Amino acid sequence: MTSLSPPASVRPFGTPSAFTGLAPVVLAVFLGFLAISVPLAALALEVRDHLGFDAATVGWAIGVQSLATLLTRHRAGTLCDQRGPRAAVLLGLPLTACSGLAYGLSSVLPIDPAAKLAVLLLGRLVAGLGESLFLTGLMSWGIARVGPARTGKVMSWTGIAIYAALGLGAPLGLAVQAAHGFAGVGVLALLTPMLAWVIALRLPPVPAAGGQRVPFHHVLGLIWRPGLVLALATVPYAAMAAFLTLDYAAHGWPRAGTALLGFGAAYVLVRLVGSGLPDRFGATRVAVGSLIFEAIGQLLIWCAPAPGMAVLGATLTGLGFSLVFPAMGVLATRSVPPEQRGRAVGNFIAFADIAMGVTGPVVGFAIQWFGITAAFLVGAGATCAALCLLPSLRLGRSE
Repeated sequence: MTSLSPPASVRPFGTPSAFTGLAPVVLAVFLGFLAISVPLAALALEVRDHLGFDAATVGWAIGVQSLATLLTRHRAGTLCDQRGPRAAVLLGLPLTACSGLAYGLSSVLPIDPAAKLAVLLLGRLVAGLGESLFLTGLMSWGIARVGPARTGKVMSWTGIAIYAALGLGAPLGLAVQAAHGFAGVGVLALLTPMLAWVIALRLPPVPAAGGQRVPFHHVLGLIWRPGLVLALATVPYAAMAAFLTLDYAAHGWPRAGTALLGFGAAYVLVRLVGSGLPDRFGATRVAVGSLIFEAIGQLLIWCAPAPGMAVLGATLTGLGFSLVFPAMGVLATRSVPPEQRGRAVGNFIAFADIAMGVTGPVVGFAIQWFGITAAFLVGAGATCAALCLLPSLRLGRSE
């Protein structure tokens, strides 16, 4: 079911332009997601090298946040639809800041490694809940501010903010960790979402969409195909976020953050110059080429004999993944009526949470059996599986 809305080129009276409507939302997404991305690469080193746990525990520490986010996405979407996205955002950002406090405490409290890990995992769970609320709320707020006809633009620009934060956050977190320890990472993860909260506090609210409660399975039945493509396409990033620093350490290579920065830079560049490609050529056609680039990138990291090839592989992975999110997101939001849009956004993003939550533990066990490079072979396999799923999405210029 789709709603009648004006063409993207026609802006209803009183609706802000795309730039003025989205700029504060995009900035808030960027700052909020810095708190999610800054700890990722540093977390692997903290859990393994400082606390002394194995790769499987690293995977669980990375993945538990996304599992918490997954379990709360539908409720976050319901809150957006019934009370307005502002309520979800103003609750989610302070919760995300509390995760930074937990990271800092896990580093400085005079307790044994198991207790430190427990405090750190508590922070990951709080971050998962906070991200569920603020991201679902900000995306729904952006759509409401500029109009449903610009949903693709909202998906594209909030995606740029997310992966710019993810690309910048990893090397930034490693640099802060080297200079100030993991406690410094916690302080940074506390400050950035509170800056986003100040921005959100100054934005005018938008009316709640309302509507009756809708069962989770009803919304899921409408969006699961594009969501599953997103989940499989997210696996390569999840594998790199959790294990690329350990891969570099195993090879004795310096500057692991450079590869993740290459991923983020390529992702943002493709979004800036190619965000209109799904509208011109069809979402599923664009996804085919994107997934092929992702698979090649993962295979290059898997067999890389030198750090330069690993950086190239990470960059190609970012280039490929860039347009999967907005293309599949437009298909997902077009599948539901307007009063369920918040729930559709929340449940669609939940597929990426599934990938982030499951990839860490699964790849952690694979590494124990087959070595650290198995992480990227899993990533390549996931993109190939997404390619196999695409024929179930009807090819066409409007999709």
